[in-house]
Amino acid sequence: MMSLPFYQRHHEHYDRAYRHKALESTVSQYQKETKSKSAVYAQGSTAYARGSAAYRHASAANLSLDSSAAYSHGSSAYDLESAAYSYGSTAYDHSAAQSKRSAAYSLDSESLSKSSAAYSRGSESINKLAAAYRLGAEAYSLGLKDSSLMIEDQSYKMSPKAKRAKQNLISEDKENEAIDYSVPIFTGREVSISGITDTEEERVKESAAYVAQRNLFATGEGVSVSKVAKSTSEEERHEKKSRKVAIRESAERVALKKTLEETQAFHKKLNQDKLLHAPEFVIEPRSHTIWEKQNVKFHCSVAGWPAPRVTWYKNNVPINVQTHPGKYIIESRYGLHSLEISTCDFDDIAQYRASAMNVKGEISAYASLVVKRYKGDIDASLLYAGTVSMPLGLGVTPHGYASRFEISFVDKFDVAFGREGETISLGCTVVINPDIKRFKPDIEWYRNGVLITPSKWVQMHWSGERASLTLTHANKEDEGLYTLRVVMGDYYEEYSGYVFVRDADAEIPGAPGAPLDVQCLDANKDYVIVSWKQPAVDGGNPILGYFIDRCEVGTTHWTQCNETPVKFARFPVTGLIEGRSYIFRVRAVNKAGISLPSRVSEPVAALDPADRARLRSHPSAPWTGQIIVTEEEPAEGVVPGPPTDLQVIEATKNYVVLSWKPPGQRGHEGIMYFVEKCVAGTEDWQRVNTEIPVKSPRFAVFDLSEGKSYCFRVRCCNSAGIGEPSEATEATVVDDKLDIPKAPGRIMPTRNTDTSVVVTWTEPPDAKELVGYYIESSVVGSGRWEPCNNNPVKGTRFICHGLVNGEKYVFRVRAVNAAGLSEFSQDSEPIEVQAAIAAPSPPYDIMVLESVRDSMALGWKQPKVTGGTEITGYYVNYREVVDGVPGKWMEANIKAISERAYRIQNLKENMVYQFQVAAANLAGVGTPSLPSQPFKCEEWTIAVPGPPHDVACIEVRKDSLVLLWKEPVYTGRSPIAGYYVDMKETEAKEEHWRSVNEKPLQKKYLKIGGLKEGVSYVFRVRATNQAGVGKPSNVTEPVVAETRPGTKEVVVNVDDNGVISLNFECDQMSPNSKFVWSKNYEPIEDDSRLNIDTKGGKSKATFKDLGEDDLGIYSCVVTDTDGVSSSLTIDEEEMKRLLALSHERKFPTVPLASELAVEILEKGEVRFWLQAEKLSGNAKANFVFNDKEIFNGEKYKMKVDQKTGLVEMIMDKLEDKDEGTYTFQLQDGKATNQSSLVLIGDVFKKLQDEADFQRKEWHRKQGPHFVDKLGWEVTDDCNVMLKCKVANIKKETHIVWYKDDREIMVDEEHDFKDGVCTLLISEFSKKDAGVYEVILKDDRGKDSSELKLKETAFADLMNEVCRRIALSATDLKIQSTAEGIRLYSYVTYYVEDLRVGWVHNDTQIKFTDRVKTGVTGEQIWLQINEPTPQDKGKYTMELFDGKTGHKKTVDLSGQAFDEAFAEFQRLKQAAIAEKNRARVLGGLPDVVTIQEGKALNLSCTVWGDPTPEVSWLKNEKAFVSDANCILKFESGKNVSFTISTVSTLDSGKYSIVVKNKYGTETSDVTVSVFIPEEERQSEQEKKKEAKK
Repeated sequence: MMSLPFYQRHHEHYDRAYRHKALESTVSQYQKETKSKSAVYAQGSTAYARGSAAYRHASAANLSLDSSAAYSHGSSAYDLESAAYSYGSTAYDHSAAQSKRSAAYSLDSESLSKSSAAYSRGSESINKLAAAYRLGAEAYSLGLKDSSLMIEDQSYKMSPKAKRAKQNLISEDKENEAIDYSVPIFTGREVSISGITDTEEERVKESAAYVAQRNLFATGEGVSVSKVAKSTSEEERHEKKSRKVAIRESAERVALKKTLEETQAFHKKLNQDKLLHAPEFVIEPRSHTIWEKQNVKFHCSVAGWPAPRVTWYKNNVPINVQTHPGKYIIESRYGLHSLEISTCDFDDIAQYRASAMNVKGEISAYASLVVKRYKGDIDASLLYAGTVSMPLGLGVTPHGYASRFEISFVDKFDVAFGREGETISLGCTVVINPDIKRFKPDIEWYRNGVLITPSKWVQMHWSGERASLTLTHANKEDEGLYTLRVVMGDYYEEYSGYVFVRDADAEIPGAPGAPLDVQCLDANKDYVIVSWKQPAVDGGNPILGYFIDRCEVGTTHWTQCNETPVKFARFPVTGLIEGRSYIFRVRAVNKAGISLPSRVSEPVAALDPADRARLRSHPSAPWTGQIIVTEEEPAEGVVPGPPTDLQVIEATKNYVVLSWKPPGQRGHEGIMYFVEKCVAGTEDWQRVNTEIPVKSPRFAVFDLSEGKSYCFRVRCCNSAGIGEPSEATEATVVDDKLDIPKAPGRIMPTRNTDTSVVVTWTEPPDAKELVGYYIESSVVGSGRWEPCNNNPVKGTRFICHGLVNGEKYVFRVRAVNAAGLSEFSQDSEPIEVQAAIAAPSPPYDIMVLESVRDSMALGWKQPKVTGGTEITGYYVNYREVVDGVPGKWMEANIKAISERAYRIQNLKENMVYQFQVAAANLAGVGTPSLPSQPFKCEEWTIAVPGPPHDVACIEVRKDSLVLLWKEPVYTGRSPIAGYYVDMKETEAKEEHWRSVNEKPLQKKYLKIGGLKEGVSYVFRVRATNQAGVGKPSNVTEPVVAETRPGTKEVVVNVDDNGVISLNFECDQMSPNSKFVWSKNYEPIEDDSRLNIDTKGGKSKATFKDLGEDDLGIYSCVVTDTDGVSSSLTIDEEEMKRLLALSHERKFPTVPLASELAVEILEKGEVRFWLQAEKLSGNAKANFVFNDKEIFNGEKYKMKVDQKTGLVEMIMDKLEDKDEGTYTFQLQDGKATNQSSLVLIGDVFKKLQDEADFQRKEWHRKQGPHFVDKLGWEVTDDCNVMLKCKVANIKKETHIVWYKDDREIMVDEEHDFKDGVCTLLISEFSKKDAGVYEVILKDDRGKDSSELKLKETAFADLMNEVCRRIALSATDLKIQSTAEGIRLYSYVTYYVEDLRVGWVHNDTQIKFTDRVKTGVTGEQIWLQINEPTPQDKGKYTMELFDGKTGHKKTVDLSGQAFDEAFAEFQRLKQAAIAEKNRARVLGGLPDVVTIQEGKALNLSCTVWGDPTPEVSWLKNEKAFVSDANCILKFESGKNVSFTISTVSTLDSGKYSIVVKNKYGTETSDVTVSVFIPEEERQSEQEKKKEAKK
């Protein structure tokens, strides 16, 4: 059933246009259902009234304004009195007393005390009456069984008619005479709903009740309850209501039920919107460090709808309060949740988790607890005062107060680039020192400074070591600066990186990019304002506007909201259904087409903000569906006043948005609004919303003429009528109030890194509501602009990443607001992409290389960061240290020194000094190093040499590297004899140093091999002389044995001119990088033998004349890189190879893959060809025949394929004059070659014949022809099949078979299946020998194939047939006969050519009358008559097919012979018995028909040995001879049967039975005697006369 709006139910006089046919049928249905439901609802009312009347009796004195306030301020006891709220709390007022709520909340403390006492008394009464309520509820629920909802809150509405004055419940009118009718104050019903939590169940009921209550007010109806009087006479158990009122209330209950059903159905359909959303932590629990025996309390606040249920876990195990009484206290009030742990000890040290869950999802927040044991002198009373209240900085770590964590990031994520729809992952390994397992960090991710929460678009993961963030489906909204923050107590560290997301490829070429950041700014019942940001890419054509699409949550159907594109980036979407949730998307359009849709907005419900806030709040108790009427009954039937504060809040050329405040005078029922407009300067007011009144105090007006001025006003309406209009607005011009911004100015690019540039600009003048800026870049001279960002950036500074190092770029900027995009700024000045230079970092590892009386030589290591340019020199400072107190720094050198070693003069002997070194580059002098260790200036007198210095690692690979060093400054008392190199793994202890070389090295470099990939090593060098091994050098920096991606090696090359060069490339160069070549790791100073040329990232060292003086190791190092270097060794063998290759290149030949050859093509053409290994595009070929050049023409077709190196010449026909020598001459640049082929004599003749044959074959194959000639095969059935394979046949092609020139008639026409023709010859034998021929023919020609099956060919075929027959022979079997024993085998069929032999016990059988062989059909047998024991043994049948013998064997001995012999004896006796048994040989007919009176004579012959006995039967009875019938048996074989005169009595079946000792046989004859027709008739007449 539908609930009707008030203006359709009660104001027929107002506007009959609303009353169309469908609406009239709805009203009729409403009235019918009202009558039908009234009786049903009355069923439970009587029982229910008992509880409600009892309740009123208990609380009548307290249901005043004070009682309402008492309830409102006593709600803090909700968790203690939940039963009272659930079953009968009637004091809670959520709607009827709206106007009195503020007064109730403003009571002073004294009235609060009084009302609290009243509330307590009422609660006690309510608890006592709960059982009575439930009885009434059960009875009342009988009338609600047809509902599928969970309805806990039902209210009873009064008359739907307009009420102009107050009404009393007891009327004196006779029609309204009071009757005993009980109205329940509270109704309830429970229906089980699966799949939702208790909290969600309460929220669903509350939402349904709230919507029902709101609709109740909107329809102008109320609930009237008797006033509460203080006299005892008014304390009645039943309310008295008129029959008319009761009927109306029953109808209203039906209407409310329908409303609740629709609301519940709507809630079931909801998916994700602002009413239903996953939990989220507003305040997360924080970690604590406390003292032992203290209490601690974790707090968190959770938002979500339905209200999430919070569960607490300790180390992922749910905390059970019941199993630990007094230990844990868990509380949840008004969205604030807490866990209190009492008297903490070390067992409570753990990670605690709060998990919030509802039907939309689950989210968890973690906090750690560290419990410390106190050992200091702090007053213990301060520690046990209760819950922790110390600041986090004092108790955050287990290390005590002010402990600090060192947080560092390893394996960091870099600037990331992606495309819409792709998955982008960011990750970083986090190292925290000290590492405390029980104290976990908080991992937070930010985008542009805003905290990111997990969603379907964003996934976060923390493994304990590595933090990662994954964008599962990247959109331009995801572009921005991502920051990883790791928080440990009071300390945190951050690392940031930018993520760029480009537009996905457009479905239509030239279409713009998708809009982004679609949001719903203003949502209410009537419309939603959707905003978005314009895309950076317009596809090369200006964007004409945007289309907005909407989709109801829970469906997949998208509806376009605007017919024409809108340019303004905000648009109010109307036509929404109140309470439904929607998502939106936007598409851009230009003349090329429509873009891909944007990412959808967050779901939003078409509700007023007040309604939305009401549903998302956390009330202290659910609305009971009851309305409390106080002493001051609300005014009803009041015509609302005019709205106030009407103003235009937004105006564009497409629409105008109005906003106003509801009137103060409006009664307590819902109101709606009519909006009117008129052209400024006129009074011609027109209603804008003519069909449906507006429900919200906001409205978007469309269909206005652009450029015109309009005024607007608003009227209110309710059930009492339409109020006065509001004051009209000022004249508003329909145009965009927000102008498109002007172009930004002063575009200034500056260097940043080798792939990025910092761009700054100034904000455009008079800019309003700027959304951000788009920046574009272009390579100078290209004319192609590319977007640097796809999400507008705020501020006037941006770093453009992803640029090419060394290229020059210009930049431009445009501003964005809702009105559109500004013009582009002027192009910036060109800037080359190079890293910005900075002063270098400090040098380190300062050591003394030599010390004498007044000077010291120092060495140090190069700074780790050079500042983007090469280091130009170093500055050394020194200071004296006296008694451990350092003095003032003094400069050791005024002019920068280029080497990393320096001798400081004029020092004081035996004085202690400290040193520091600063590096300098073009940016200036860097920070000096830390002061060195104190060194004493004294004469070194040691005999061994000092430490080598400048130890460096180059050419690092996965299994090797090269170590370089410089000789010591102090050589000792004798010259240096060599060096020892030591190495160890970085993490190994000092005792693990080991020497790489056993003998001293004379050179100052060493290639160290045998390294383990991925392992880190350190190295040092020691010098030795005659006195011994000196002090080791400083240890190198750790080096990981790995071949880095992109590593390249020095390559030797010999060009086409024979020039030999060494080449090296580097793609990791910085602007100041240089290639440094060396020989044997010494700088190349002599350029007489080597010429070095460097261009960009490539360097070439060219040998002028390679010889023995050039042997050695050539290495190349690229400065200002991360160790890019490589080397190549040229030894004597390599030199010889290079010189030979150089000579070949200077005097080249065209290498041939194959020499000149000839072949015959399919049509009989002759092809001459050769193939070169490689030809350039300029290669040429000359063709010579008998020393004369021939050219391309009719006879010769010539071709040179430079790509494949193939050179060929084709001749159509080879004639006699073409005999001779053919030569191909090749020329490719400087390289030449030739190849010849001689075709004379027999060679030429053979080739010519083959060409002629091939030509004829080709012509033959143009028609039907044979691919495979006629042949034969023997089938598995031992039949012969003639077959051939044909091709190029068609439907009309015929095939004819011949044998000896006589056509063979074939029953079925051949279908040429699989191109095979067959002729099957069954049981092939000598008669089938002959010449077979098959002919193919059609209109294109014919072809034939012949097969001779004679003599040898026939013999071969017969041998194969015999072989197949022999193979088909079955195993020998034994059969007994009356004559003897037979051995036999079956074959497919037998032919005479198959020779058969029998062997007995390896002896050939000689055949006699007793033992014979033969063939019967397909059976080959051996018959042994009258077998004797000598016939026992092994019998073999030999079948000879002409080439091979085939044997079948059977063993006729033992049991096999005995059984066969016994069977033979039995069959023999049976044969004798059969031969001698009595039998009738013949003579008796089966039937004899004879005329009456005639003589019958029958005779037959019998036989038997001994002579059989003969007897006769008539009709199966013995029959003997008499006078009429004479039976005779003569000579032992002749039997006669005679009847002299037959009569009808002689008819019957006569049987002769012959019998002797071997058997009995019976032969039957049937005798039928008939009377002639005349005699029969005369006899019949005689019988008739006799009867008369």
